[in-house]
Amino acid sequence: MMRDVAFAAALLLAAAGSAARAEPALGNWRVDTGSDGQVTASLHASNKLITGGGALGYSPVLTLACRPDGDPRWSEWLQLNDAVSASRKITISVVVDGGSKFDESWSVGSRGRMLVRDGDDGIKRLVSANRLTLSWRFGLLSGRGEADFELAGLSEAIGQIAASCKIDPP
Repeated sequence: MMRDVAFAAALLLAAAGSAARAEPALGNWRVDTGSDGQVTASLHASNKLITGGGALGYSPVLTLACRPDGDPRWSEWLQLNDAVSASRKITISVVVDGGSKFDESWSVGSRGRMLVRDGDDGIKRLVSANRLTLSWRFGLLSGRGEADFELAGLSEAIGQIAASCKIDPP
């Protein structure tokens, strides 16, 4: 009886393993399609930021998005729980795979809790990357924020987004 149970468990694990291999290896990316047709892939940072009150921590979320009909077609955004004090643009320092730091200008969105960058060039810089670090200032006296992202599964997520949008990947 025990041998039959062990055999059945082994078969179940083998079937689950082959089913997992059939799916794209998205890692921790979550791919979703909105009611407006926008396709997104989101990933939580591997680190936590402490909220303004200092009691709780949260992981910022990086989202890559494609609009099937619209311009720009590709966007990326960073979702925060604490607002930045900038009103229109903010400078974000970017490090890809531990390389040199460079600065990009991002737009400040919804109540200062969303930082947005349109265009496919930002996504192109990530296609072959393994790690992304973004850092920014919350405000003049508020200090800096930093988010680290382990990008395992990114190329599969971008491929799935592009296929859903019926366009070529960047």
